[in-house]
Amino acid sequence: MCEIFGNPFRPVAFDPAWRTSTALAIAEGIYDDRAFDRLPILADALQDAGCENGDILNHLRSLGPHVKGCWALDLVLGKE
Repeated sequence: MCEIFGNPFRPVAFDPAWRTSTALAIAEGIYDDRAFDRLPILADALQDAGCENGDILNHLRSLGPHVKGCWALDLVLGKE
C-alpha cells in the first residue's frame, strides 16, 4: 500500500521545477517499460534539478518492490 499511496501522515510536496525534460523522459520510460530498476537514475535526475526531498529520493533509490502506480513516479509524471 505504501508503494502506491506513500505515507498518508507525511504528504510530500513536489516542486514542478523538478519536472525537467530529462526527468520526465526517464520517468516516462520507466512507466512505459515497467523498468523500475531505473528509479535510482530518476532520483539522480531529480537531484540534478534541485530536488532535496529525502522522502522522494530515498523511495526512488530503495530496493522496493516497486510497481506501476508508485507514488513517487506518479508525482514526477503529474498523475494524481
